[in-house]
Amino acid sequence: MTRYARSFVMVLIATLASCGSSTQGVPGTTSADMNATQTVASVGQASAAADTQSVPSPATPAGNAGALNVFAAASLAGAFTELAKQFESANTAMLRLNFAGSQQLAQQIKEGAAADIFASANQRQLAVAIEAGRVGAGTQQIFARNRLVVIYPQDNPAQLTQLQDLAKPNVKLVLAAEAVPVGEYALDFLTKASELPEYSAAYKQSVLGNVVSYEENVKAVLTKVALSEADAGVVYSSDVSPEVAGQVGRIDIPDELNTLAAYPIAPISDSPNAELAGQFIEYVLSPEGQDVLAKYGFIVDDGAGQPTASSVKQP
Repeated sequence: MTRYARSFVMVLIATLASCGSSTQGVPGTTSADMNATQTVASVGQASAAADTQSVPSPATPAGNAGALNVFAAASLAGAFTELAKQFESANTAMLRLNFAGSQQLAQQIKEGAAADIFASANQRQLAVAIEAGRVGAGTQQIFARNRLVVIYPQDNPAQLTQLQDLAKPNVKLVLAAEAVPVGEYALDFLTKASELPEYSAAYKQSVLGNVVSYEENVKAVLTKVALSEADAGVVYSSDVSPEVAGQVGRIDIPDELNTLAAYPIAPISDSPNAELAGQFIEYVLSPEGQDVLAKYGFIVDDGAGQPTASSVKQP
């Protein structure tokens, strides 16, 4: 791939997948090769591309101590950017979105980062914030769910047609790190598959032997595969949006091997913007908010508290 083509694809992925990034966890900075993502941005000026700069905010509601700082898993970038823009417009508020791997966000919150809301891709990282005293036990609510899929570059250089092919020699596989929720779920998938006769007991070991890198978040996995820097990766179904479907193919993981990943959201207990934080969480859980999440490929409740697979938007 030429330097020009590589640059074009990276910008396109960043724009269409709403992927922000930072290799050192410094707010407002980005990594050109997108090896990790973390973006802090004013939603009113946020584009899906990273390097968004904060600008003077609209007038904030009376009694609001400042902009609402929302820490959200990288896989939520597209959906939460749209949700926040709508919420800002309706409430004359300003939201700052910090997207990164849930494990990175949990550590920042544990260390005292100024946050008002934490939306994680799993319960384990939210528990870190609870144990640190930053989130009250029992205040979290599940607002969305997700599933895993295997992706490969559109030209499919490794000729992958089934999940068993991930164990073939010389397949270059990219996974998220084990501390990242999607990385943990990927390992669970491999463990389950290794217990079935159609995969063999050595399946997990063989697949892990093909891993060429472990990434800090799911968007980095998506980007490497879309750029043909890897033959395959494991991401969320929501990451394979219609916008990137022309750059990657997918192999679905059956329910018996998959994980229905639950996304919890909770207010930060020492937030100076508690009322506004509660209002945003209510909006995320509202029918309007759930419609936005479904639009971005997340599994949402059917109105009776049950996830419905029909809410998954397939590319």
